[in-house]
Amino acid sequence: MQRKVAFAIVAHPDDIEFLMAGTLLLLREKGFEIHTLNVSSGNCGSQTRKAAEVRRIRRLESIEAARVLGAHFHPGFADDLEIFYDARSLRRLAAVVREVCPTVILTHSPQDYMEDHMNTCRLAVTAAFARGMPNFVTNPRRSATQGDVTVYHAMPHGLRDERTFFCSSKCVRRIPSASKSRPSTACDGASRMPLTTSPVCSRRPSKANCGILLGGHSHHFLHCGEPHYHLTQTVF
Repeated sequence: MQRKVAFAIVAHPDDIEFLMAGTLLLLREKGFEIHTLNVSSGNCGSQTRKAAEVRRIRRLESIEAARVLGAHFHPGFADDLEIFYDARSLRRLAAVVREVCPTVILTHSPQDYMEDHMNTCRLAVTAAFARGMPNFVTNPRRSATQGDVTVYHAMPHGLRDERTFFCSSKCVRRIPSASKSRPSTACDGASRMPLTTSPVCSRRPSKANCGILLGGHSHHFLHCGEPHYHLTQTVF
């Protein structure tokens, strides 16, 4: 029987806490082993401190956040604004994915307000896809792994991509996969907006309840055993 393992892969320190901490706690309650990785060090996250000091502070904060969540912490390998969808980054991330061997991956929306988020999403999806390909060489080298993995995407920051406010069922994005895919539901909660089974909202939704409206148009989040709201689900 395949282990139940959830892996949150995000761009920056604090993205997990804002986008998917509530989901990770729910998964842990359902018996999942949980893991976290911030691809970037967060070095540009201060107007007053030097980059080296910010890297140190953000790493310690991320380790402590993982401890509070009961998660296994994995260090990143890039700096802010230097997360690129390239072979070097993909080989690094794919090695960690093979080590963790997750059954669920949580990551950013494919469309978001900044490139770091979107590139991290692309890296996470491709690393999941490549985990079972023996001829794809990771850095460090890790053996290919087998078993289904489901990728869930958080809503974009502010519930909008560069052009669109996510407020109707037309914005539910289905991402094709090499094997099988099916829609899931909308809006990761984080500590600010926990995932709930709240009723569908009014015709003119606020940003806070917009994700609940999206969730009403698709299926239940399958891995928590009860309805919660996420944007898309892809099974590789």
